[in-house]
Amino acid sequence: MPGTVEDVDAPSASDVLRRCRELVRPALVDAVGRLHPWTGEMAAYALGWSDTAGTPEPGGSEGKGVRQALALLGAEAVGADVACAVPGAVAVELVHTFSLLHDDVMDADALRRRRPAVWKAYGTGPAVLAGDALLARAVTGLAGTPGDHAAAAVRRLCDALNDLVAGQAEDLRFEHRPWDGPGAVGPEEYRSMAEGKTGALLGCALALGAVLGGAPEPTVAALDRGGRHLGLAFQAVDDILGIWGDPATTGKPVHADLHRGKKTHPVLAALAGGSRAARELGTLLASSRPTDGAAAERVASLVEEAGGRAATRGEARRHLDAARDALRATPLTRTAARELDVLFAGLADRVM
Repeated sequence: MPGTVEDVDAPSASDVLRRCRELVRPALVDAVGRLHPWTGEMAAYALGWSDTAGTPEPGGSEGKGVRQALALLGAEAVGADVACAVPGAVAVELVHTFSLLHDDVMDADALRRRRPAVWKAYGTGPAVLAGDALLARAVTGLAGTPGDHAAAAVRRLCDALNDLVAGQAEDLRFEHRPWDGPGAVGPEEYRSMAEGKTGALLGCALALGAVLGGAPEPTVAALDRGGRHLGLAFQAVDDILGIWGDPATTGKPVHADLHRGKKTHPVLAALAGGSRAARELGTLLASSRPTDGAAAERVASLVEEAGGRAATRGEARRHLDAARDALRATPLTRTAARELDVLFAGLADRVM
């Protein structure tokens, strides 16, 4: 990929994200404004724009905007005017927000970005409805994109949605499977789940920009593949943060994934090691004791001792390298390729 993160004049990942958010924000505000006033209020709350009374909240966290940035960079990477990708950027941001609203309900996560999740602030039914409204607006808005590429863009978004739902379904089913034995979750099953749950929308975002920019299918497919590998790296990092992350950064309680008994990469990798720590970990996880307080501390310590944290860092690096390789093998504009490289590295560097 032309350009590297070592370039003196390269922007930072936060610079790239900020520029893209500013380009997309007016269209995103317009899309939310087209919702029913109540679902629009919940969407604005979810996006960090306002509080539960509908009052603007300048200090609210609206997230990093990774997916919308990828959509814009996907268009720039194939030499298209960035404006053509704004409808795709809005669509993937709305779909991402929809998925978070529903995910918090399914996982019973009370916090999102250091505030009550939408279902805690408004109720479960309203949160589900707001998510449905965001999904409908995303597809409707993308279908109305001017030009010849709207149909192809909608098909790609719908394919990613099917993958996302399948990945989320597997993630929920994994919680009811044993930690060891014939029914245990294997590494390939886990990667397939993570690619669907996280990688599909990141791949779609990057590919959508190229689709709307009129790029040929091989280029679109390469960008989708790169985005999916980025998603696997991103999920590996999130798995680390879900156990050892600082609540001030993650917006969720410490050891959140352990409390839920989620099958995440660090725990699965630790159990596969066969060490004394791995055996003790397996015994603790198989017991009926709740994994909270001191028990969660011990589980987290054993996962690290058994190599789960280091293995997950390695997994993130491998998929980050694969994402970069996919883009290096594709003819892309120099500036956008450099910004993608910087963005990819910045996302993985959260725990590296």
